[in-house]
Amino acid sequence: MKKDVLAVADLSHDEITRVLSRAAELKSGRTSSSARPLSGRSVGLLFEKPSTRTRVSFEVGAFQLGAQPVCLSISDLQLGRGETVSDTARTLSRYLDAIVIRTSAHERLEVFAEAASIPVVNGLSDRHHPCQALADILTMQEKKGRLKGLRVAFIGDGNNVCNSLIEAASRMEFNLTVACPEGFEPDAGTLSAAQAGASAEIVVLRDPREAAGMADVVYTDVWVSMGQELEAEEKRKKFRDYQINSRLLSCAKNDVTVLHCLPAHRGEEITDEVIDGAHSAVFDQAENRLHVQKALMELILP
Repeated sequence: MKKDVLAVADLSHDEITRVLSRAAELKSGRTSSSARPLSGRSVGLLFEKPSTRTRVSFEVGAFQLGAQPVCLSISDLQLGRGETVSDTARTLSRYLDAIVIRTSAHERLEVFAEAASIPVVNGLSDRHHPCQALADILTMQEKKGRLKGLRVAFIGDGNNVCNSLIEAASRMEFNLTVACPEGFEPDAGTLSAAQAGASAEIVVLRDPREAAGMADVVYTDVWVSMGQELEAEEKRKKFRDYQINSRLLSCAKNDVTVLHCLPAHRGEEITDEVIDGAHSAVFDQAENRLHVQKALMELILP
């Protein structure tokens, strides 16, 4: 049976553990560089939105595993001329072994996955970003030596990255506090489902200093996501107290790790001194996209 990964919740605790373990092995170089377990396979990469880390990490990762990456945009396909998502999914399933999709509407991704006979991976949607969350927890595990029981603070917009981190906290049993302004909470359904199944604490509050208090990890993302430019100034006003700076970081543990999924709007949600400082693991986190996605492709294409 095919394995779709549209959200972190599509993966069990054991599957995430397997991905993290394999990613660490791939990163360490303990695996022979000549090993190409996906030789002869083809992985489609369909992008409706611009991408740096997702596109490059998946394209390079597929190549390193021996697969052929096939990069596509909407303008390359008949989707741009009115072909249905389902018909496109059924057709591409005849050519490819798996497909990664970066799209605006999560519902569009679900329709594609329902019609496809090959594994579908969410490379980013407006609701979830599971591949990012896998890279996040690998980075936390590297820096802290564990996941269970960690105190993580996500400060800013309760967006797709936040939703996936909530599901990861539920699966991997680390405590997560989300601090966001009123009206910018994470998806209610995602939050309630994660809280119901979690043995760790997952809470949403308003005060960023309270969230950062004694945190092992402090995480943020842009305040204005792609496609939200028209409301940029209004959002910046509401989020001005949610910046990750040295004063806020002083509330956390002395050995706190700082994460940001990038791209960063330096001087808005995070200051230069923090993102470039001694506590930052931001670029390790970016690198880990490559390793976890290679492990994930191996998982869905055994």
